[in-house]
Amino acid sequence: MPGAALERLRRLRPVFRSKDAVAAGVSWRDLYSLRDGGELIELSRGLFQLAESASVGNVDFVAVCARAPHGTVCLDSALAYWDLSDEIPSEVHLAVPEGSHRPTIRYPPTKVHVFRAETFALGRLELHEEGGERFWITDRERTVVDAFRMRHVVGDDIANGACRRYLASRPKPARVADLARSLRVWTALSAAMRVLQA
Repeated sequence: MPGAALERLRRLRPVFRSKDAVAAGVSWRDLYSLRDGGELIELSRGLFQLAESASVGNVDFVAVCARAPHGTVCLDSALAYWDLSDEIPSEVHLAVPEGSHRPTIRYPPTKVHVFRAETFALGRLELHEEGGERFWITDRERTVVDAFRMRHVVGDDIANGACRRYLASRPKPARVADLARSLRVWTALSAAMRVLQA
């Protein structure tokens, strides 16, 4: 019965995996019937959202991190999230630690970057949406350092613009310095910061 199945699904988080639905007693037939009837949105392979909760913010980040829970939203996506760039990325940028599984996620479109395992956890922040959904993202400071460290990926203009915006809004220079030293980019970043603050 799709009606009873929908009630079971409402007890889960608004974004859930098919295995969670099956564990809650929903048959595959009912799951796909609800999807085909518009009650569920299939965000990605095996990942669904209740249509009535389609207003969940950052659903792309939630979906990608559900598929790759060891990953972290980074670079262009994190810059946009923290309002450090006006660019709207056409894909989610996701970092995974070196040596781990590198996922292939077609929807939402995702670009995977491999970060060094020993520094991967630096600045990794877990955020929760209103419905309890969660995703991981680099914090403001790590995002700025990564943009500068990987300016060959994001572009010099975006990296410098992110640094300028960061310095104009609640900067934590000591934390940026610590992260930049750990990520081996402090000399270049400190020189850029001096120019931008001049």
